[in-house]
Amino acid sequence: MQTKQNHLIVFLLLLFISSLTSYSQLHAQDDKFVVVLDAGHGGHDSGNVGNGHSEKDIALKVTLEVGKSLAKNPDIKVIYTRKTDVFVELHERANIANKADADLFVSIHCNAHSSQASGTETFVLGEKNTNRNFEVAKRENEVIFLEENFEEHYEGFDPNSIESGIALTIEQEIYVEQSIILARKIEDNFIGKAKRKSRGLKQASLLVIRNTYMPSVLVEVGFLTNKKEGSYLNTKAGQTKMASAIKTAIIDYKEELDLNVGSHLSIANKEVTTPTEEETPQIIEGITFKVQIAASSKQLEPKSYNFKGLSEITRDKAGNIFKYYSGKTSDYNEIQNLLNKARKEYSGAFIVAFKAGKRISMTEALKSASN
Repeated sequence: MQTKQNHLIVFLLLLFISSLTSYSQLHAQDDKFVVVLDAGHGGHDSGNVGNGHSEKDIALKVTLEVGKSLAKNPDIKVIYTRKTDVFVELHERANIANKADADLFVSIHCNAHSSQASGTETFVLGEKNTNRNFEVAKRENEVIFLEENFEEHYEGFDPNSIESGIALTIEQEIYVEQSIILARKIEDNFIGKAKRKSRGLKQASLLVIRNTYMPSVLVEVGFLTNKKEGSYLNTKAGQTKMASAIKTAIIDYKEELDLNVGSHLSIANKEVTTPTEEETPQIIEGITFKVQIAASSKQLEPKSYNFKGLSEITRDKAGNIFKYYSGKTSDYNEIQNLLNKARKEYSGAFIVAFKAGKRISMTEALKSASN
């Protein structure tokens, strides 16, 4: 009897320890940096087939290679919108990322053009549709016509309408800053590490990133319609090279957000320079100025000791990113002084403006002075 009791106790202890381990693993998983990788097209949507190459296949191979490399990092969780040759609707790709509460969404594609154009491009959502950018957006967005009930899912969106594209930008506006940071890193790596030609960072109205609630980019790894570039992207070596550049950019982006309390913090892109002191009024009614000193995925206490002694620290949240500010005033001369002080500690600090609690551009804020 005693032996049976001992066995029961041991069994219960093992069960308890096992449950604790599972619980710990679950919460450790929750703390991971979640990256959703989206291989463009798939299934009956082949994408472009320039020079006989298959966009859907090359995009999938590059995407799986990126994910394979990222998964080696114990702090990163990789989720795919597709891992095989299947068709996934555009709105469902965003849903996958949102349900995962992802930190990043990266959609990978191959480009096409009627000429022998070449080079990489990385897109973030925006209304700056040049003729070329609009053509890219139009081509990627027309995939919706392959979906059942696309009218219901996309609320009357017309890929051929520039106005429809502009409407898309509003929903993802708060994530554009961080998307741009990632996009720049990807293009820099294409140049520096993959030794490829870069056509730069672009903004376009792309449905696949319309409803993602996190920083999101669409990467065009090159033109299949260019004979030399298409052949390169169709090789294992080329796919591995491009995947490595994207992976390294994601790791670098994550490391910028993994901040140590009281040490270096990542700075978002700077605002446009402001007018000279003599043409700027002192008090601008209805406008509140702050100095943005950092943007981080970590939630730090808005206390002076966490930000090298700077005063009046405030914090707000945009998606998974926390932004930190110093100072709060309607006096433009005062905020300039606070900026000079902040830049001694954070060289990338810059002034931001708010009206009725909503972030506005510095141009709009300073125009208010003359109204």
